Amino acid sequence: MKVGPLNLKKVKVFPLAQRESESCLEDVLVALDSPAPLVDSQNRKLIRLCAKELVAARRRKASVMLIYGAHLIKNGGASILIELVKRGWVTHLATNGAGIIHDWEFSFLGRSTESVRKNVATGTFGTWDETGRYIHLTLLAGALEGRGFGSSLGKFVAEDGVSLPTTAALTALLKREPAHPLAPARAELLQAMRVHRLAAGRHEVKHAWKGSSVLAQCFKAGVPLTVHPGIGYDIISNHPMFNGAALGRAAEIDFRWFGGSVEKLDGGVVMSVGSAIMGPQVFEKSISCVNNLRLQAGRKIVRGHNIYVVDLQDGGGWDWSKGEPPKSSPAYYLRFCKSYARMGGTMRYLQCDNVAFLQGVLHAV
Repeated sequence: MKVGPLNLKKVKVFPLAQRESESCLEDVLVALDSPAPLVDSQNRKLIRLCAKELVAARRRKASVMLIYGAHLIKNGGASILIELVKRGWVTHLATNGAGIIHDWEFSFLGRSTESVRKNVATGTFGTWDETGRYIHLTLLAGALEGRGFGSSLGKFVAEDGVSLPTTAALTALLKREPAHPLAPARAELLQAMRVHRLAAGRHEVKHAWKGSSVLAQCFKAGVPLTVHPGIGYDIISNHPMFNGAALGRAAEIDFRWFGGSVEKLDGGVVMSVGSAIMGPQVFEKSISCVNNLRLQAGRKIVRGHNIYVVDLQDGGGWDWSKGEPPKSSPAYYLRFCKSYARMGGTMRYLQCDNVAFLQGVLHAV
């Protein structure tokens, strides 16, 4: 049987405004003056402890990293993240591709989320023009400035658009500097402009809800927000402009920024909230790189950090304060607990609603 690759250039896309979106920002956004949702006594204790250690970390100028999954944004938690950033309690945010897609759609349209079951059956799941087009456009343009995923999109939302050079200017740069570090990024943008007929100059894109965009507010505050996507994971793959090189280049830059914050983590705090795969996978590789470089320089490895892992699952029925379960236990295969438990420092697991945890932390600090 002969098999060939799909021609994604032929994927038909539709205006985002035509999509039946399931979440409206005005309905889900958490009001900061609302009381924190009730949690059980054990979680209350751990939330207070997390807040105490967070305050201590900031006093010693250590990193406080918040790694989160997309549901935190879908459930209206952006307001809490923005407040933590504005008050200086969090020094680095990290999320996956879906996390920034919901953030961007909310900032652009005020709505996000679609029915996966219904739209896959009609071949329309993820085939929304503006989402795929503008995110790719922003990454391609941001790469010319050496920007990563989060910084490129944050600037795009905050400044309501992006500017592109002329194809003649890009061609001249490639001829004059073919071995320049930015040559691959210039070539990708040049090809995209020609294939997808992208005009040079200013591309104005209004974001009426930018005040609730974590991307934009982190960019304005100068706080790193890094994005760690998978190729083919997100709906922007379902677009004729899909460009794995552009995504990979932006994600590579963000992985290095992530490591820069891990380097400052001694005595700091990591909060991994609703990120069952991306968070533990990226963190374990990054801290290994940091320890590698430190040991080469005759320094001690990262130590004294506290890790709070939050999810709705029961942790496999295992008390993670007692260490790692045996391989015969189903809990052993819960990546979001097991990986963090191996990362040095102290790991605590909370079976808790994402928004309830972070709102509790915000109230406590």
